[in-house]
Amino acid sequence: MKKILLTILLFVSVVSANAQSYTPTVANLEARKWFSDARFGLFIHWGPFSIPGSGEWVMNQRKITVNNYTRLKDFFNPTAFDAAQYVSMAKNAGMKYITLITRHHDGFSMWDTKYSDFNIMNTPYKKDIVKMMADECHKQGIKLFLYYSLVDWRRDDYPRETGKTGQSSGRKGKSDYASYLQFMKNQLTELLTNYGEVAGIWFDGHWDQTAPEGEKDRTSRIDWKYEEIYGLIHKLQPQCLIGNNHHLSPFVGEDFQMFEKDLPGENKSGLSFQEASDKLPVEVCETINGSWGFNLTDTTYKTNKQLIDYLVKASSLGTNLLLNIGPMPNGQVQPEFIERLQFMGAWLKTYGESIYGTEAGYLKPQEWGSITKKGNKMYIHVLNNKTAQVSLANFPAKKIKKAYLLKDNTQVVSKINNGIANISVPTLDNEPDRVIVLEL
Repeated sequence: MKKILLTILLFVSVVSANAQSYTPTVANLEARKWFSDARFGLFIHWGPFSIPGSGEWVMNQRKITVNNYTRLKDFFNPTAFDAAQYVSMAKNAGMKYITLITRHHDGFSMWDTKYSDFNIMNTPYKKDIVKMMADECHKQGIKLFLYYSLVDWRRDDYPRETGKTGQSSGRKGKSDYASYLQFMKNQLTELLTNYGEVAGIWFDGHWDQTAPEGEKDRTSRIDWKYEEIYGLIHKLQPQCLIGNNHHLSPFVGEDFQMFEKDLPGENKSGLSFQEASDKLPVEVCETINGSWGFNLTDTTYKTNKQLIDYLVKASSLGTNLLLNIGPMPNGQVQPEFIERLQFMGAWLKTYGESIYGTEAGYLKPQEWGSITKKGNKMYIHVLNNKTAQVSLANFPAKKIKKAYLLKDNTQVVSKINNGIANISVPTLDNEPDRVIVLEL
């Protein structure tokens, strides 16, 4: 019996010693609250991968070697890029933050880094994109998140032997994760030291070292040393939020959870088998067409209504929407993206009250639409244009003080019978979402 107790005590002590712990600062908790209230952000996928016009995975998909891919830096000269226009575009779209690619899987750094020659300063452009965007975001009052890939298809020290991607890039050297980890920590230190306040770090690539999404065991084949990486970030900027696109439940040290191309609870992409966190803010990222990076042949643009529906449904699940653009190689944003962002911005000027700072509705999205809530107000988003009446079962209030259209305060007929609220829905022409406010 004593031997069993000693074994148990030894096991507990080992587990306790190895267990990671993380206590967010007050500033970090405040940042989480801000983030959750923000609801809408802009994702920017851009870099030398934009030049071939086949999306951001072109190096891997076309099996381009490191030697050949490196030549793209000699052609990357985005003279039409204007940071002020980018930030103003996001701001006018009603977005509260921007998540900028700083280094994607191809290993190109969009800033003046001392730790890689494959960077923006060694292109004909020779200007620090991250600095220009950071300065402009701070100037215009938009929060800046920085995307950083954990994967590198060019570097020899990245553990490609156990990875799933980048296997045709012609690397022959032996990997060394200790070296690669130090490289990432050096670059993250630059990003968190030289560019003012950074609202968050958006990691991607963990999945390269795991079994495919949906497999029972998705344990990473390498120890990423997240306690070191996350600890460094929180030490340099305690308020800085950390998210990781690993398609799993959040790890210790992460401040928000993300879903890729799926609303929480959905899995249309085959990437989202995880459940939404009930403790951390949640974000979903989605594209306007079908591509993240610039794609010459992808014209599958979502309609204005589809994008409004997505934003509304995300908000009704208590989730942010990070909507992506893939600028052209010269730095211009294609008009199809601009037009849709302008529409969303105009819509939010009228209906933003029902999106920003709201909580999830007491019902999940229905065939007719969905619900958001703020204080004593419940916002009924009628997205189905054929719906003439909405019935809300198990209604959480005994009385509706007032019911009206958010657009113009027109009174709406509403009644509660046996715990069911029945709302008459007026007809509105050319409106993607008929928003009814219920004051409870």
